[in-house]
Amino acid sequence: MTKAFVHGNPETSAVWLPLIEALNERGVDDIVLLSPPGFGAPVPDGFDALPASYVAWLKAAVDALDGPVDIVGHDWGAGHVMGLMAAHPESVRSWATDCIALIHPDYQWHDMAQAWQTEGAGEEAIASMLGASPEEKAALYEALGLRADIAASMAQADGDAMGGCVLRLYRGAIQPMMSELGKQLVATDRPPGLMIDATDDPYAPSELARQMIEPLGISHLVLENQGHWWMNAVPDIAADGLIAFWDTLD
Repeated sequence: MTKAFVHGNPETSAVWLPLIEALNERGVDDIVLLSPPGFGAPVPDGFDALPASYVAWLKAAVDALDGPVDIVGHDWGAGHVMGLMAAHPESVRSWATDCIALIHPDYQWHDMAQAWQTEGAGEEAIASMLGASPEEKAALYEALGLRADIAASMAQADGDAMGGCVLRLYRGAIQPMMSELGKQLVATDRPPGLMIDATDDPYAPSELARQMIEPLGISHLVLENQGHWWMNAVPDIAADGLIAFWDTLD
């Protein structure tokens, strides 16, 4: 079974490395890392970086893989995976994501996201982010919990293309877009799913995410006291949890 991993913003696929290492140690090696356009991958000509376009990109990327596919999403990668499940649930054997709070009816975007969604303020915020040196950005990522080599890799990857994609993606996801996605997802005949519940993620409150477990009929992997980059902090626990979920599908 192919395992496909999709990361988010402002990341590259390097964010997955500790988890991939842990999975490899457990014999899981048929792994593909999918980088969304603008986030560690080139932006195709004419790509508008709106949520629906990322879902279309992900559909094409998954269809090109040897199936069946078990897909895992993080941050906006989770958003893309949930969009894929709402529109094309037949594309994968299973799905697992964090950040399921994003589709809760009461979810409100965090402060930085709201800045990106605001004309003028968003451009200023992106300019400030891009204006920092790679060393400054790497130090910030490392302070937030990323491994030093991953922080350095991510700090080298952003640029004008990523900045433009950030603005268009978030402006295409102003509420009620995400809550409408949640309604579509609940109404869809979905394959088995897993909620990765990093309880201290400041961007996607656990209390909202947990309210989506019953409507979605999904399994629940709790990562107590873990934040947004749980795949760096507790890769062994996360690997064991994913394998246990995948084993229920066989």
